[in-house]
Amino acid sequence: MTHLRSKRLSRPGHGKVVATVLGLVAALGLGAIGEAQAAPPAQAAPAADRWTDRPHGFASLAGGTTGGAGGKIVTVTDQAALAKYAAAEEPYVIRVKGSVEMDPFGTEIPVASDKTIIGVSDSAEIVHGGFTLDPGTHNVVIRNLTIRDTAIEGNWDCKDTDFDGIRLDTAHHVWIDHIRFSRICDGQLDIRKDSEYVTVSYNQFTNNNKTFGIGWTPNVRTQITVDHNWFRGTKQRNPSADNCAYAHLYNNYLSSQLSDGDPVWTYGNWSRGRTKMVIENSYYDGVQHPYQADTTAELVQRGSVLRNTSGRHDAWGAAFDPREFYDYRLDPAAAVPALVKRFSGPQKRIGGPVVLHVPGAYPTVQSAVDAVPDGNDTPVEIAVAPGTYREKVYIPASKPNLLLRGTGRDRSDTVVVYDTPAEYGGSTGSATVRIAANDVTARNLTFSNDFDEAAHELKGEQALAMKTTGDRIVFEDTAFLGNQDTLMTDSPKLTTVSRVYVRDSSIEGDVDFLYGRATTVIERSVIRALSRGSDTNNGYITAASTWTGNPHGFLITRSKIVSDAPAGSFHLGRPWHPGGEPDAVAQVLIRDTELPAAIKSAPWTDMSGFSWKDARFAEYRNHGPGATVTADRPQLSDEEARSQTVAAYLKGTDHWAPYARHH
Repeated sequence: MTHLRSKRLSRPGHGKVVATVLGLVAALGLGAIGEAQAAPPAQAAPAADRWTDRPHGFASLAGGTTGGAGGKIVTVTDQAALAKYAAAEEPYVIRVKGSVEMDPFGTEIPVASDKTIIGVSDSAEIVHGGFTLDPGTHNVVIRNLTIRDTAIEGNWDCKDTDFDGIRLDTAHHVWIDHIRFSRICDGQLDIRKDSEYVTVSYNQFTNNNKTFGIGWTPNVRTQITVDHNWFRGTKQRNPSADNCAYAHLYNNYLSSQLSDGDPVWTYGNWSRGRTKMVIENSYYDGVQHPYQADTTAELVQRGSVLRNTSGRHDAWGAAFDPREFYDYRLDPAAAVPALVKRFSGPQKRIGGPVVLHVPGAYPTVQSAVDAVPDGNDTPVEIAVAPGTYREKVYIPASKPNLLLRGTGRDRSDTVVVYDTPAEYGGSTGSATVRIAANDVTARNLTFSNDFDEAAHELKGEQALAMKTTGDRIVFEDTAFLGNQDTLMTDSPKLTTVSRVYVRDSSIEGDVDFLYGRATTVIERSVIRALSRGSDTNNGYITAASTWTGNPHGFLITRSKIVSDAPAGSFHLGRPWHPGGEPDAVAQVLIRDTELPAAIKSAPWTDMSGFSWKDARFAEYRNHGPGATVTADRPQLSDEEARSQTVAAYLKGTDHWAPYARHH
């Protein structure tokens, strides 16, 4: 690797000039400014940028740093698993949960290339050890952990132990972010031996002697960004940068410096050797030698706040202009203490819900699903960019807690589609998407099976866009496109009750295109009954197969059924008894819904020798030209209707209420 020359990288969301320093401080609730010195205009971006999973600064250049993105996700709770996945050849996102204690004391786990190691919430920690990145290691992200307690009482200089928190030797493209280092012997963070393209951001360095060193060769290669870190209770190397090509330090907070009366080796920032260092808008409080430079080095300082400082305040040379390399947020120096106290170190909101980007990190939706760990116990979001994804997707029962979300402006922007009919693989095998896991939500997406039944004469023309067997499945702002058997909501077996909630969505088809035995609520949605060109029978909207022991099958409520079929040519439904199963007794209630003229006056019909009159079909307070009440249209009484609600259908024994977020 060689250092970068004037290659600029723009980051979205940056470049808005703050009107005044006071405005930013007030917006963040940080109180009065105090004693800010003159500084260049600060740039601001939304606070949410502080939580981004993409690095900034030098780690974002020359191809960027993505860590384990695109690889499998695993959650580890012990040293053996952490060491196994950290050393693996393939990419991994390694989520550390709880406290992992190293044995033997001082163990540094080797980290291989293409890894993200991230703490879950703010309680993940590495105790009595750390990490090491050996020569050649690249593309590593380590975030949101506490790394602590390898210090040995009475061994202040740690000359004979060298237990580092994180050590890099000739590594490149590394991002160290939101870590709390405490009581480490020797260095809390050592960036050594010509490591390149490194960003160190939003960390806390506490209670240490030799805190953060950069260098260890005469070569001038390292490029490093150090921003929004809090150094407190530390003595030296905060950081010390030796022979760095470019060292950009901004918005750091140095306070409560440890001092043992040492007149030289108690200091803040040091530009050593032939380093070019730029310091901007940092805050030094009670620091000896806040910033200093060798005569062979260069150091530019601007906009920082100094309180109760003493000793060297060196600044000479031109160094470099960081904005020739990348854009960045520069907060007012006076706001830095409050900002860094609030945002640095491990955070609850980092390492929680995982977001997998398709096709950014994963080329297909299925590859993102495959990356989700079996039995994952925290939400995982699969964010799907606008586009058409011609693939079949299967979410197995072992991968619960998923959110599939299209990121386009409209659900039609993001389409998952395939064209398999039941002739090839059966009804289940025809499904474009199958969801067997519990607790899966899909939002702002279109699911389609575009098999052209009019162009083919097959025995099995069923072609599902979606089949679910899991429990607590939610579809919001989704579309289901197909013809026969478009959406099947089912359960693993007849006597198992699964629940599905569909809201603000669109479903189209012709024959039995809403079917299965799951308890299914369709609310505030449009159901489009497609014409097959017949004047008398164009199809059936529902084909429920509800278990006789389950009082709740399909509920269609506060919705609208539309159709281009001729008047009186569409059925509301028929009872499906799979394999002639007598205990599959359909239950369908359509209430408070607009019905088109295409609906028959006798809208329920028999199926495979089973009479619709033995099923549990009913309507209540529907309206529109197809809602005429006849003798063949059972209606609920007002009293019965009061208990046949969305809540009653979905409640179960766990009081599931997915509709509550809308009410």
